[in-house]
Amino acid sequence: MNTNKKISKPFLSILLITNCTVLLGQIWPEGAPPFARIINIIFLVTTLIVFISILFKNTKLF
Repeated sequence: MNTNKKISKPFLSILLITNCTVLLGQIWPEGAPPFARIINIIFLVTTLIVFISILFKNTKLF
């Protein structure tokens, strides 16, 4: 299943950066930025949308 054409590289880069922020907050909670909760929520919602669009590849969100 090749979905890279639908999802842009800058969008995936943003997801990767937020993923690293979320992971860092889980590994080292004291070092998490004050906006970490918002980043977590945005990341989870965005990845859910991406996974659903991959699951139903007829959906063209991007």
